[in-house]
Amino acid sequence: MRPSRQHGFTLIELLIVVVIIGILAAIAIPKFSNTKLRASRSAGMADMRNLATSQEGFYVDSNRYAALADTGSTTGKMNFTPSGGNTGLVLAATATGWSGVLAVAGGQQCGIYHGSAVPPATMPATVPSGVPACW
Repeated sequence: MRPSRQHGFTLIELLIVVVIIGILAAIAIPKFSNTKLRASRSAGMADMRNLATSQEGFYVDSNRYAALADTGSTTGKMNFTPSGGNTGLVLAATATGWSGVLAVAGGQQCGIYHGSAVPPATMPATVPSGVPACW
């Protein structure tokens, strides 16, 4: 009689594969998370640049800077909508300047100010007027 030969993997081989997959996942997940946070910051910076462009266009049309009530797509109003995931726009305008802050994913904020407006309260003091920043 011939001895029967069994096919398949042993328990040790399967455990080794599971451990290797676990190690790779432990390396990849934090990297993915960091990439996602950087993408949110980039979207916030882009939103701040778009806000600056919208504010200047509104100023040319209305001879004043837009306040939060002026945002939206209605005729005669500033046309600005933050990108997906970015929320909590706070916009303040004076006769000679404006400032804006936006909450981005990951508990961070992005902001910009222009002219004589007071910079957002939590914005680093080293950021000059007209330059968007995230913190």
